[in-house]
Amino acid sequence: MREITYAEAVREAMCEEMRRDENVFFMGEDIGVYGGAFGVSEGMLREFGAERVRETPISETAFVGAGVGAALMGMRPIVELMFSDFISVCIDQIINQAAKLRFLLGGAVSVPLVLRAAAGGGTGAAAQHSQSLESLYTNIPGLKVVAPSTPYDAKGLLKSAIRDNNPVIFLEQKKLYRVKDWVPEEAYTIPLGRADVKRAGEDVSVITYGRMVRMCLDTAAKLASEGISAEVIDLRSLLPLDADAILRSVRKTRRVVIVHEAVTFSGFGAEIAARIATDEALFCLKAPIKRVGAYSCPIPFSPMLEESVFPTPDRIEAAIRETL
Repeated sequence: MREITYAEAVREAMCEEMRRDENVFFMGEDIGVYGGAFGVSEGMLREFGAERVRETPISETAFVGAGVGAALMGMRPIVELMFSDFISVCIDQIINQAAKLRFLLGGAVSVPLVLRAAAGGGTGAAAQHSQSLESLYTNIPGLKVVAPSTPYDAKGLLKSAIRDNNPVIFLEQKKLYRVKDWVPEEAYTIPLGRADVKRAGEDVSVITYGRMVRMCLDTAAKLASEGISAEVIDLRSLLPLDADAILRSVRKTRRVVIVHEAVTFSGFGAEIAARIATDEALFCLKAPIKRVGAYSCPIPFSPMLEESVFPTPDRIEAAIRETL
């Protein structure tokens, strides 16, 4: 085991899969000489060359479409969107082509495409570069959606995503790139669709993913000093969703707080709440389900205003106390 950053874990996953399978290649804007906007692909051009680390024009429509075509022809492309917000430029290629072609052609083809995208806020990148749009992706049949919170999870889940025969949206929260954690030196994978109990507890289930996992863990540690036992569930994979892990925790704690960085209204937390409401676990609840997310407004550039839009430890703590 050694301690590496989230960005290094993502790079290791790509490099290991490119060494393992010659059909895997990587393309996107500024990923070669520059090493990517967040330094994730530093050094990959030297090892794999320009044929497998392909610099693209500033046209998401073109290179995401090229990735879909390459996947249809038997390649396994990893395509990087510099910011997840840019999906708006290439949404037809993802929603109407990548997600649907396997079904339209009766399973005669597959689309093993991984779309890596830097998501979320907290970096002062303002309204057009700071969104969390995962509920848009999860509403599209045919896509898989992954949002790891740790370097360990990022590496294992990305390797599984690259080997998957379906298009996978792989969301990397920008504030996590410099976070360090322990990662094994030997190869490993983590199956898609399996949540992780990051902290066991008895009094309330805090269900979250991405950047909010660490904030929820810190809040749970603080409340533990008062005898409040919060269980923190990291979904890791939004689609497929590990509903069994959610319901198992709810039946145990009988209280639920859902936390995500995305806007609360119509956010992914609504789907989690609906899953609980349509299961017998609903009758176990001792309090209404609480949701903590961003406020419904474009993300401000001002650091103070930006911070006020997203969930904070105080808001998470208040929600947990209310359920109790």
